[in-house]
Amino acid sequence: MNKENGFMKLANKYAIFFILLVMIFALSFLSPYFLTGQNLINVLITESGRGILALGVAFTIMSKGIDLSVGSVVSLVSVIVASMVQDPTYTARIFPNMPYVPAIVAVIVGLVVGTLVGVINGMLIAYTGIPPFIATLGTQIIARGIALIITNAYPVPMLRQDFKDIGQGSIGVIPNVVIVFAVIAILAYVLLNHTKFGKNVYAIGGNVNAARTSGIKVEKNLVAIYAFSAFCASLAGVLITSRAASGIATLGNGYETDAIAAATIGGVSHAGGIGTVPGILAGILILGILNNGLLLLGISPYLQQIIKGCIIIGAVVFDMRKNAKKR
Repeated sequence: MNKENGFMKLANKYAIFFILLVMIFALSFLSPYFLTGQNLINVLITESGRGILALGVAFTIMSKGIDLSVGSVVSLVSVIVASMVQDPTYTARIFPNMPYVPAIVAVIVGLVVGTLVGVINGMLIAYTGIPPFIATLGTQIIARGIALIITNAYPVPMLRQDFKDIGQGSIGVIPNVVIVFAVIAILAYVLLNHTKFGKNVYAIGGNVNAARTSGIKVEKNLVAIYAFSAFCASLAGVLITSRAASGIATLGNGYETDAIAAATIGGVSHAGGIGTVPGILAGILILGILNNGLLLLGISPYLQQIIKGCIIIGAVVFDMRKNAKKR
């Protein structure tokens, strides 16, 4: 009986990685193009931006919250940064007095503005008692509106090469976006497992009243949690804009869904206090491989949305049943 219970615990703990391996194994047989070096690199490049988003959103879910604004933060950062790094030969015809802004300065400005949205989210949730869903839904709409006002809903094209090199370049054979994704994943792992802040995230998600009683400054930690989520979204916005070579006010539409889905599939519990970075990475790869595999198999992109929705619901049901058994 003990052996059986031990096996079930092990199976539950590593189920997500088993599913990932099964998907890789199955798609390698279904499509001869799947298990090629170039295709796998393409999957990593495509999912790096969404992966960074998912890592940030996961912190909010672990604290028993949610961040619906990350997609709009991507869009807002995209148009702000793109407006600052347009090619001079193009902007001279439209904005003759536009000063030259170094790419690194534009990136910093974008990161600061995007992170500020997260600080506002955290302050609204921590100090006014507004539910995270409502607070971040409001800032989602506001940020999207600002992005549309800045561009009048037109794309911002013709970006300078020094900025495009950020997202389109590589170190050796490894694309820059994949390297940045790996760095953020390591940072998230260290924060959650080796810092007081990470322990506070789990404690707040597990029981906010107990966390407050134990001396944790819940309000300040909530502001930091949502600031980190927005910082990740801002960084993703910079990288995606650089790769696309254009700033678009609707660039991040739907990205919040993918980020929440990846975190949920990766075992981050919406009941709060549960989640790991390896699990989140597995969730990101599962969604990325699923999207890539369905495309290679010629499955309709509309049907892909239905499949993705079913997987999200299934992951939440599995999470609820697993946590119910623990209680």
